Amino acid sequence: MPEPKKPGAKDKKVEAPPADKPSEDDGGCDELVPGEEPQMSQISGLFVEKPQSVTAVKGKNVTFVAKVDSSQMLRKPTMKWLKGKWMDLGSKAGKHLQFKETYDRNTKIYSYEMTIVKVVDGDAGGYRCEVTSKDKCDSCTFDISVEAAEETQQTNILEAFKRSGDAGEDAGELDFSGLLKKRERKQKEEPEIDVDVWEILKNAKPCDYEKIAFQYGITDLRGMLKRLKKMRKVEPKKSDAFLKKLDPAYSVEKGKKIQLNVELSDPNAQVRWLRNGQEIKPSAKYIFESVGGIRKLTINKCTLADDAAYECVVGEEKSFTEVFIQEPPVTITKMLDDIHVVVGEKVEFEVEVSDEGANVKWMKDGVELSRDGKYRFKKDGTKHWLIINEATTEDIGTYYVYTSGGESKAELEVEEKELQVLQSIADLTLKAAEQAVFKCEVSDEKVTGKWFKDGVEVTPSNRIKMTHMGRTHKLVIDDVKPEDAGDYTFVPDGYALSLSAKLNFLEIKIDYVPRQEPPKIHLDTTGSFVNKNTIIVVAGNKLRFDVDITGEPPPTVCWKKGDMELSEAEGRVRVETRKNLSCFIIEGAERSDEGLYHITVTNPAGEDKADVMVKIVDVPDPPENVKCTGVGEDSASIQWDPPKFDGGVPVKGYLMERKKKGSSRWTRLNFDIYESTTYDAKKMIEGVLYEMRVFAVNGIGMSQPSASSKPFMPIAPTSEPTRLTVEDVTDGTCALKWLPPERIGAGGIDGYIIEYCVEGASEWVQANETPVEKNSYRVRGLPVGEKMLFRVRAVNIAGRSPPAVMAQAVTIREIVERPKIRLPRQLRTKYIKRVGEKVNLVIPFQGKPRPVVTWLKDGAPLDTKLVNVRTSDVDTILFIRQAAKEHSGQYTLSVQIENMEDKVTLEIQIVDKPGPPIAVTVTDVWGFNAALEWKPPKDNGNCEITGYTIQKADLKTKEWFTVLEHNRRPSCTASDLVMGNEYTFRVFSENICGMSDDAGISKNTAVIAKTGLKQKQQPYKEKDMCSSPKFITPLIDRSVIAGYSAAISCAVRGHPKPKIIWMKNKMIIGEDPKYLMQNNQGVLTLNIRKPSLFDGGKYTCKAINDLGEDEVECKLVVRVITEKEEAKK
Repeated sequence: MPEPKKPGAKDKKVEAPPADKPSEDDGGCDELVPGEEPQMSQISGLFVEKPQSVTAVKGKNVTFVAKVDSSQMLRKPTMKWLKGKWMDLGSKAGKHLQFKETYDRNTKIYSYEMTIVKVVDGDAGGYRCEVTSKDKCDSCTFDISVEAAEETQQTNILEAFKRSGDAGEDAGELDFSGLLKKRERKQKEEPEIDVDVWEILKNAKPCDYEKIAFQYGITDLRGMLKRLKKMRKVEPKKSDAFLKKLDPAYSVEKGKKIQLNVELSDPNAQVRWLRNGQEIKPSAKYIFESVGGIRKLTINKCTLADDAAYECVVGEEKSFTEVFIQEPPVTITKMLDDIHVVVGEKVEFEVEVSDEGANVKWMKDGVELSRDGKYRFKKDGTKHWLIINEATTEDIGTYYVYTSGGESKAELEVEEKELQVLQSIADLTLKAAEQAVFKCEVSDEKVTGKWFKDGVEVTPSNRIKMTHMGRTHKLVIDDVKPEDAGDYTFVPDGYALSLSAKLNFLEIKIDYVPRQEPPKIHLDTTGSFVNKNTIIVVAGNKLRFDVDITGEPPPTVCWKKGDMELSEAEGRVRVETRKNLSCFIIEGAERSDEGLYHITVTNPAGEDKADVMVKIVDVPDPPENVKCTGVGEDSASIQWDPPKFDGGVPVKGYLMERKKKGSSRWTRLNFDIYESTTYDAKKMIEGVLYEMRVFAVNGIGMSQPSASSKPFMPIAPTSEPTRLTVEDVTDGTCALKWLPPERIGAGGIDGYIIEYCVEGASEWVQANETPVEKNSYRVRGLPVGEKMLFRVRAVNIAGRSPPAVMAQAVTIREIVERPKIRLPRQLRTKYIKRVGEKVNLVIPFQGKPRPVVTWLKDGAPLDTKLVNVRTSDVDTILFIRQAAKEHSGQYTLSVQIENMEDKVTLEIQIVDKPGPPIAVTVTDVWGFNAALEWKPPKDNGNCEITGYTIQKADLKTKEWFTVLEHNRRPSCTASDLVMGNEYTFRVFSENICGMSDDAGISKNTAVIAKTGLKQKQQPYKEKDMCSSPKFITPLIDRSVIAGYSAAISCAVRGHPKPKIIWMKNKMIIGEDPKYLMQNNQGVLTLNIRKPSLFDGGKYTCKAINDLGEDEVECKLVVRVITEKEEAKK
């Protein structure tokens, strides 16, 4: 199988052909070769450049380059370099094989290099490189041929004279090996494969190809497989069992079904389907069909787990195939949308894909995003989210999402927040020594800023102070001077905004004329006043109330709330006073600030006073006592109390929310304000626990939620009980029974309520205070003779069910019923029990009113000390804890109601084992026979004797043997007695309880005499038992494990008793405690305690007596256990 030679590669990279022109050998993914695994039917073209086949020069380096485009991949591809089909070259990296991997971020191309350093003959053959990335794969093949290096003629003979060593030109000895003539080496021809090898390959399984090729020295495995495929096409193997086999491979998309078909020569043959060697059982997924000789296997809803090798087995023949599952690319069904937010807001990019189990990749401006504190990824079914909790200007850009079959992008724009000015700076005109206050208010409390005067930053001092409280910024200049005049500017940090105002210094020179004017308070009752001298402020808001004041000289102002005077210092509630103006300020009004405030102004000319009422309004308190007052099948009635504090404004209504117990998700039930304090919640699920909460709403806003109600469950009452009937009626009572309702529901049944009323009346009376759990009840205290109606209701957590009412009234009067005893079948004959057993007889009877029960024994009243009797309304029980013979007799049961009576008689017999027979006598002996007679036992066990058992015993051995069993007559004949023996006999009696414990022994014996026999004794000759020792069981060679005690044994005989000597390697074993020697009736044992390697050798056992000696030997091998043997154990 020679390969065509190609131009050699001398220390240079082998460039692959362009991707659009695949090489001729690039068929590994499309052509199915026997012994190879079939590739996927649709393989993605991932290679940009592929390595190509070369002819390398022996001893030179050769490099192969493969390039892969990763722009459409979600993760880094995996590259494998293989030789032949199975050998992974990645595990052989070193000096001879070197691998290199690079990545170009601009083109997103991975470059893989494999360098073979100093090529040798063994590097020749077929190679393959595979690249995989999740659901994509690609591969290509190339070959390496190795040729010998070309000889170069020696131009300078002096160069052939080399010196050994590396010290220098003049060091070392001369080496003339370079002048030796080189002998041309004949290229090693590839071994010709014998015809027998091809026959072996054709008949072998594909899994054995590599083993056979290695065995017969075949190196070009790929060429062998191609040639074998051609041979099989020329000489197709006929199958006796299959007319049509499975195709080599099948391909199907994920989620669809596939059908595998074979045709058999025998329509009645049985087939087995295997998957990866495991037999497949019929199920909803795997469906077997048989139509004539055609057998079908249908695989429904294929998944990636169904990608496997399948076999159809008929007897000893098999048909193989492989099924490949194609996973469809994941597409994007809902694209990303552009988002525009403000700094600090939350950003959520949402995308929807076609497959629930798909993975997506998020990127921003070409950089993949990872899960960290800034970015979060969320997945729910086919929806995926990229979440940015607080957006900043750095997040502006283009965001991409990639799947295996699509991509989408969106733009994110982030704008800075706008700062709102709530109160700007006002111009000031002041005179000397006055105080200048510049104040502004912005919308963000966290914003800081700087003050500037004529473009120069203002620095604080004892006279100049800058403050920041909440949203308010102040610049205060005490004791204003002419140099303080100018333009003042406040600039917030981080915003392109500035607030400016001007300070004008007024210098006035007038002649002072003292003038006095009484002070006067001028209240402005417009604006925030709802009525005279009353101001309403919403809690949390700011109140600023300016009061104009006149008077000369300027009056002194004092604000009070009750007896507490308000100061002009910095604080939440404070007073600011200027000339002719007093400002009352509350920062963030609270409920405690509500009340009557007094303002007093005084000067030498007089005094003036005024009162101002401040009312704080707020959202109301939460409603209270939210509870469920009733439930239905899918509804519930909710009730609550109004809030204790309405916030100073009337409550307009309420909003309700509910949730399932254990959940954190509340659902709003109404969006319009609900005015009542009761609400019917609907559309709930029966049997599920819910909780409710309520919000109160007034003109200011919505309150906090109320405390959650106790969990409640929407449950409907059951349907009415069924089959209500009267079980019994007596004077004043009536027993009822019924069946459970047909529809019970999730609430179950807690019990039943029974009610009754007189016929014609409408008032029902409850018979039981608490529900009864049983399906029967006796109503007591009823009027005798009245006609009563009854009804029953089922009760559960949802309430009472509709009633089950009796159709007709019941007359409360005792019904007389004739007494009747219902004797059980087993008591109609004699009742037999053994002594000591328990007797428990239950005899039911009927009759109304309750009959009088009487027991008699043998016509006399029953002794309650011997027999226990318990009687109920419907039966009577006769109980004997331990039966005795005295309990036998006739028992009479009488049941009587007034002059009506019923009787039954039952016979009880208590039996026991009989006593032994008496007067056992041998009446006659003749020949080999003996006649016996006896009398019956005095105690027959209270029952008939059923037979006797006769046994004999020889007076020499005194062992008893049975002669007869179950002999019914009180006499018998014992036969087959042995001559010359004297016999005694014993007899056991039997009844239904068994054989008697004791036997009757015969008073005399039977002697079987000898007749005319005489023994002639031979003279006694003593035998000589002496013999030389001889081993009848030899020693056996043994192999033992070191550290485990061992023993060797043999057996010897000889008389007199021989002396035993044990030897190791011909050396006598003395009193060594390591060895234990035993002799048991000629069985000799040598025990070796925990032998070591030194205890191995040849062991000898020698037996010696006066008549001779004998010996046996064996070989003992001691071995050390290995780790593999320990693992097997």
